[in-house]
Amino acid sequence: MKAKLQPLYFKSGMDDEFKSHLDMMREFLKDEACIMEPLELGKSVKDADAIIFPQLIGDAFKQVNQLKKIKLPFLVTTSDFGAVNVWDWEIVTFLKAEGLKVFAPYNLDLTKKICKSLALKGDMKKTKFLVFQDNPGVGMQAEIFKRFYWWEERCEKSIKEKFGISIVKKSFKELSEKAKKISDSLAAEVANHKKIPKEGVSDNALLSAYKIYLAVKEEIEKDPDIKGAGINCLNESFYSDTTPCLAWSLLYEEKDLVWACEADTMSLMTMYLIHKSIGADIMMSNIYPFLMGMAALKHERIDKLPEVIEPENHLLVVHCGYFGLIPKCMATEWALRKKILAIVDENATVIDAKLAPGNVVITKLHPKLDKLMVTQGMLENYVQYPGSDCRNGAVIKVKDGYRLMDLFYSHHNCIVVGDKSEDLKYMAKVFDLDIIR
Repeated sequence: MKAKLQPLYFKSGMDDEFKSHLDMMREFLKDEACIMEPLELGKSVKDADAIIFPQLIGDAFKQVNQLKKIKLPFLVTTSDFGAVNVWDWEIVTFLKAEGLKVFAPYNLDLTKKICKSLALKGDMKKTKFLVFQDNPGVGMQAEIFKRFYWWEERCEKSIKEKFGISIVKKSFKELSEKAKKISDSLAAEVANHKKIPKEGVSDNALLSAYKIYLAVKEEIEKDPDIKGAGINCLNESFYSDTTPCLAWSLLYEEKDLVWACEADTMSLMTMYLIHKSIGADIMMSNIYPFLMGMAALKHERIDKLPEVIEPENHLLVVHCGYFGLIPKCMATEWALRKKILAIVDENATVIDAKLAPGNVVITKLHPKLDKLMVTQGMLENYVQYPGSDCRNGAVIKVKDGYRLMDLFYSHHNCIVVGDKSEDLKYMAKVFDLDIIR
């Protein structure tokens, strides 16, 4: 998957600088872009994701009307280092003021991530998300689940219209029945090969976890265009004797398949967009701001919040008893454990994992898919509440908890490892998303 870039030159023609910079960009972006043969400005541009300018000159001021006829973004890489040259800020500013979408990355890494985002934008038109559900919202804890936007046809339609991604729905009940028919011997063979860390997990529970993994994997492999998946695993948990946590961890590591807990397609869309465009590690979980007090934590059966300085700027992050579903390749500590939540089968399992303390970004697409919330935070530590639904939750500090309370779009939020806020700014521009900090 590479971005298709069309080089353009101005009426004064190509000189040695243009040619040398074009050769540089072909080498710099050999893994991220297919750079076509250069065209003179004014010639018809076909089948490109963006225009690349390896050189800008003063002709840009005089030929701006011709530039305006091009309905593609411009990527300016005029320095010897795969980024914008400082001498070109005036031209870039002028072009932006004329209403043109111009990317002027200041380092090669950003240039590459812009190219990945451009390539992803084109690839999404044939991408599919696979969701396993039967009657979402009317099963377990219906009073909660029936409120969620991601069940609505309007949500599915908006994702298709904005990004081109189709959501394919299959029966969770049928998937579970298929998984149960997989032999113990086959599941045991896979388990012996994988040898994952586990604690307190019975042999039968482990086999069930591998059976749902094998069943989902078979469905995924039927269609190479499936790039993300989810299961309505809590709301319709009565269909299965297990949970898909291990399956999502393994399929992410094996196939780079992006997952979403509870078949939350809004979180899935956010995670897919960010992971595939900027290559960031990302997960999803429930967010509980300290400002909400016990109103949020009653659901987790916790009697008090952790004691911290500046509680108004802190969040507790916990999902299904632990921090959240984190693939083993992303984690500093990882183990498969016996389930915590009463809503799932006694045979079910869950992942208990940690990310390294440090910078994170809390993010989520707005329901209208025109904005991306981006909140810088610091993962400080982990807290344990024995006997509760928070056996190992994360504590994250943000800069302005009051501001954040006005921004949350959902209890489900996505957490990006590291401070990728600048990368997200450029990615968002490719997809015509406003960044809400």
